[in-house]
Amino acid sequence: MGCAGIGNLYREVDEATADATVAAALAAGIGYFDVAPHYGFGLAEERLGRALARHDPEARAIVSTKVGRLLVPTDSDAPERHGFVAAPPLEPVFDYGHDAVLRSHEASLARLRRDRVELLFAHDLGEVTHGADAERHLRAFLDGGYRALRDLRDTGAIDAIGLGVNEIAVCERLLDAVELDVILLAGRYTLLEPDAAAALLDRCARVGTCVVIGGPYNSGILVEGSASHGHFNYAPAPAEVVERVAALERACARHGVPLPAAALQFPTRAPAVASVIPGLVGEAQVADTLRYARHPIPEPLWDDCRAALDDISTETSA
Repeated sequence: MGCAGIGNLYREVDEATADATVAAALAAGIGYFDVAPHYGFGLAEERLGRALARHDPEARAIVSTKVGRLLVPTDSDAPERHGFVAAPPLEPVFDYGHDAVLRSHEASLARLRRDRVELLFAHDLGEVTHGADAERHLRAFLDGGYRALRDLRDTGAIDAIGLGVNEIAVCERLLDAVELDVILLAGRYTLLEPDAAAALLDRCARVGTCVVIGGPYNSGILVEGSASHGHFNYAPAPAEVVERVAALERACARHGVPLPAAALQFPTRAPAVASVIPGLVGEAQVADTLRYARHPIPEPLWDDCRAALDDISTETSA
């Protein structure tokens, strides 16, 4: 379960709904929860921590959180900041240095009410996020932050380390430089973009780096459908994306498969992929996720989906 939603991503979620979502996920057999300080500026971690303390007292669930942003007080009263609404008066500040990583880890443990998390990811490194500052942040991580992660792992404070990103290029670059146990790649290996991360996934399979796929619905468009004109990559979906989604819907309909079921199951076909983490809010979304995960999918569907996308690409080129 991805936990950005219970941190009020795009819309306000009440405490009871957040708690019920985690409880339903645990009851359904979902045992891995991914969160970050950035999600609601600490709110998602606090809510996940309270819910797990209540519904998972033996701490069986696997939890990952992230480093790279420290939360500092802000005077801003904007109703929405960085996509999160009704969030605490805190502002995320990027810092991938050694001491900042350790401080972020400790602060996350306090918010989560846990003695440890199993996985710790460096969050949102890369040019798309940082632009002209990307090289500076990457150097801070390589010069100090990575050592902090490695030391936490090697001393047993955590089980595994890696990246939590939406960008492929930075994964390739860091695999050239350091050892990564896990890469959480969000929104870049989906039914809508089936080839974008192919080379990276093959490389991860060769070197033994596990991959967790986040954002299997591309921020919602692959579960809401083309008629919704919903979110894609955390922004309103452009027309060409809506057209590609419509083509996938037609291919799925020919096989009697709901589009979200195909979208959720698609990433699991890659050998390197260890887990898929859709964002969930509410008991109904948990129930839908389990239904999508169990829906039988005939093998020819995958070829038909690819052909549908190829046809759109050919028409666009023409």
